[in-house]
Amino acid sequence: MHPIPCVLMRGGTSKGPFFLASDLPDDEEARNELLLQIMGSGNELEIDGIGGGYPQTSKVAIVGPSSTEGVDVDYLFVQVMVEQRRVDVSPNCGNMLSAVGPFAIEKGLVKPSGDTTCVRIRNVNTDTLIEATVQTPNGQVRYDGDAAIDGVPGTAAPIHLTFLNAIGARTGKLYPTGQSRDTFDGVEVSCVDAAMPMVLIHASSLGKRGDEAPAELDDDKAFMTRLELIRCQAGLAMGFGDVSDKVIPKPVLISKSDAHAPLTVRYFMPHRCHKALAITGAVGLAIACSNGESLIRDLIDPDSIKGEMDIAHPSGRLSVAMTPDPSGQAPICSLLRTARRLFSGDVFVPDAND
Repeated sequence: MHPIPCVLMRGGTSKGPFFLASDLPDDEEARNELLLQIMGSGNELEIDGIGGGYPQTSKVAIVGPSSTEGVDVDYLFVQVMVEQRRVDVSPNCGNMLSAVGPFAIEKGLVKPSGDTTCVRIRNVNTDTLIEATVQTPNGQVRYDGDAAIDGVPGTAAPIHLTFLNAIGARTGKLYPTGQSRDTFDGVEVSCVDAAMPMVLIHASSLGKRGDEAPAELDDDKAFMTRLELIRCQAGLAMGFGDVSDKVIPKPVLISKSDAHAPLTVRYFMPHRCHKALAITGAVGLAIACSNGESLIRDLIDPDSIKGEMDIAHPSGRLSVAMTPDPSGQAPICSLLRTARRLFSGDVFVPDAND
């Protein structure tokens, strides 16, 4: 058996192994096959690997020094499918991103700088820049603290993520189809690309309230089939081609909430409903709201959002702070997250000649 150094970390509401890029094969095909073995992909429990048997816990982060000037580390996110033996590297994952800064510091890729350390990260998947502010008193990453995020029990040290160039993460455009509203299968949608390519749909357009439990939505096979049909049509219109084997774009049901969180969402990954909300999804929703042209305009007046947007999801709420971008294109979005180092050691895979 072949050992590979690995750190299992929780990042936000996701969890998965973190690797140094230098510990994995340079060849993409060989790397992906190795990750499938490590995670146990191809089995609903991922029983012969360290994957968690659910999309939120079948994720991998690969981190290494960046060759880009002014950037500390490069971070490649890999979504490992649970029941299908394949991976997808098309999207970013903002929750796993929460743990990239601590991992990079503890692996010596970034030197601590006082009580807090700012780690400048380039997400390789989308070529976007994010700044992560990590607590580092006495030159050590601190994980314990008083910050709480919905979807994770207990409290931990705060990690602040700031997305610097979120618009057009995959397509270069906020509205990849060239318009803010489209119609697929008789349903009006907004195709948005900001931090994450998404297809926004009024929950009522598909006969839903918008506040259903994730399991209730997952179990409605007719609904899930139609959602996938719309997603595939939207993916083609957004320039992604056949997306039946891709995890982007993500379909998102939106509905009116209350004064404490004016927007309620159900975010899909894409074939199961997220039990909370992706960070990249929250950033994209905030930018789409501030733009004032997407379907969100039917639910929220963008002028009513004063520097912060609360979004309700199945596990609670998520707040996105928005500050003006000097370029005037879109607000810069920041979010509070937490992370935790769970264990470090070696993960074992069969030798190539076994």
